[in-house]
Amino acid sequence: MRGGWELGAAAGGPLLLCAALLAVGCALGLRLGRGLGAADRGALAWLCFDALVHFALEGPFVYLSLVGNITDSDALIASLWKEYGKADARWLYLDPTIVSLEILTVVLGGFLALVLIYAIVKEKHYRHFIQITLCVCELYGGWMTFCPDWLMGSPNLNTNNWLYFWVYLVFFNGVWVLIPGLLLWQSWVELKKMHHKGFNSGKKLQ
Repeated sequence: MRGGWELGAAAGGPLLLCAALLAVGCALGLRLGRGLGAADRGALAWLCFDALVHFALEGPFVYLSLVGNITDSDALIASLWKEYGKADARWLYLDPTIVSLEILTVVLGGFLALVLIYAIVKEKHYRHFIQITLCVCELYGGWMTFCPDWLMGSPNLNTNNWLYFWVYLVFFNGVWVLIPGLLLWQSWVELKKMHHKGFNSGKKLQ
């Protein structure tokens, strides 16, 4: 794979911003999760980061795409998307599939993340319903982001540079596959426990 290994200033700023959002999300999630188990504290840290990304990064992307395009924008947040656009060119202009998915992600995904944070902290009965719904939405968004381009031979994806391919495309998008997958597994295990508990309680009453 070709491409230099140096990390330029253009990449440093967006990566630092993502790291800052991660730090804030983790700190907020761990604070909200005081008194809860390790798995739930980890879930809250992820969900706070997830919500911040949806509202603080993807929300402005949707707005800038609808009023113009990222390439021509002088907004500070546009610099992040211009950098990511070096890995996936569809983010630089009004690509209907990308913008449609991002509208869904910001509105529905961001809202569900906030509801799920509340449900975990308050131990609500609908917690795993919301968790499964959010995770399926995240996985669907990832699939529909890349599958159309794959079917056309990936004309918009830059796979010749290690940073753009392994960090921007594989790592950043892979995180939104791995963690929703883990949360789906957590919901499966917890729902299975609830089922067995209810089944065993019913047998004792017979």
